[in-house]
Amino acid sequence: MDKNIETFIGCDAEYEDAGIVIYGAPFDSTTSFRPGARFGSAAIRHESFGLEIYSPYQDKEITDSPIFDSGDIELCFGSAESALKDIEDRTDEILKDGKLPLMLGGEHLVTLGAVRAAFKKYPAMHLIQFDAHCDLRNDYLGAKLSHAAVVRRCHDFLGDGRIHQFCIRSGEKSEFEFASVHTDMHKFNFSGLKETVAELIEKKLPVYLTIDLDCLDSGIFPGTGTPEAGGVSFNDLLNAIIEVSKCNLIGADVNELAPMLDASGMSTATACKVVRELLIAISNR
Repeated sequence: MDKNIETFIGCDAEYEDAGIVIYGAPFDSTTSFRPGARFGSAAIRHESFGLEIYSPYQDKEITDSPIFDSGDIELCFGSAESALKDIEDRTDEILKDGKLPLMLGGEHLVTLGAVRAAFKKYPAMHLIQFDAHCDLRNDYLGAKLSHAAVVRRCHDFLGDGRIHQFCIRSGEKSEFEFASVHTDMHKFNFSGLKETVAELIEKKLPVYLTIDLDCLDSGIFPGTGTPEAGGVSFNDLLNAIIEVSKCNLIGADVNELAPMLDASGMSTATACKVVRELLIAISNR
């Protein structure tokens, strides 16, 4: 696997030495409102050089652990299933080599490819989702492969009790009704996260974390395809990431940045900082 020419800041270790591998999934063909998330992963890498490698929040540098950035996967924009297969194959490769995959989206559907791969290796895995939206529709305008249905598609094989949703504040009534029976949903914020993490740790269960950046309040993160008022703060998200990093994390992703939808650049800068803190938190395990 070749190193990307432009890597996320501080993530230029050799593949053989790395414990974490970054890869981009530039896909947004099922976006239901404003497109542009396909440019998110490249923007995060490029703008990351506006950051320091040091985190004063965690008192660590991103270079304290070797991290490899393999760049973006070349995905077929016209076929969601083809794109998901390529994402699954890349995730498979990273997992088989004993490394932790960290995917940069892209719209949220890309998570399905990574979770499919993780489930093959870790059939007892649980999924933690930070998101403004339920993503539990059975289909969106007849399409079962949609960013509005990604968590429902994960539920198809994970089943009941293994999906833990936080910050949810938008969705159809039927999605909330589905969640009340089939998932562990926590609306509006991170209430209940510590208890969830404690239970997952006690049972020694593998965990995949998916972060849809629209969980953040749209006042500080407007650069996303489907913004929703009333989200959490950056510090809230940071503390939640550090909390989840205590679990047996086996993979993660950060998605739904559409950089051109925020001309100020602050959404991209925020996304970069989220990725830095997530990488450091995982490395601290």
